[in-house]
Amino acid sequence: MLTGLWHIGLHVSNLERSVAFYRDVLGMTLVHQQEQDNAYTAALVGFPDAHLKVAQLALPVRPPTAVASHDIELIEYVVPHGTPSPARRCDPGTAHVAFAVADIDAVCARLTGHGVRLVSPPNRITSGVNTGGAACYFLDPDGHTLELVQPPA
Repeated sequence: MLTGLWHIGLHVSNLERSVAFYRDVLGMTLVHQQEQDNAYTAALVGFPDAHLKVAQLALPVRPPTAVASHDIELIEYVVPHGTPSPARRCDPGTAHVAFAVADIDAVCARLTGHGVRLVSPPNRITSGVNTGGAACYFLDPDGHTLELVQPPA
């Protein structure tokens, strides 16, 4: 039986660049960084010669019920070196990560000031369970789709 969400893992092409984005642009906290080049990791990921660079980041405000010290794990495969595979948000096998914000317009302005690509400006939610809120998609340096959600008042 599941007892909690440990983290969300994202595979990146350049760990240092992605850490800078998630820490300096999104405001997450770097919790831990390491290289993994061992039998355990190779067995876990299914690549016999696996060598990974990993960073774990936490949201600036975390619930006391969090089961892990981090929320996002960024993984750069040194070996085997991966190849970017462009995908559309509608393609099965793709995913997105949504972050809650109090003022979506201010956060979007800050992101665009850092050169972040927005898929769209903030959209006011006019139907469904989140009516009265707002949301928008944006992209990280590797093209992962991320979402901002301002819950309804």
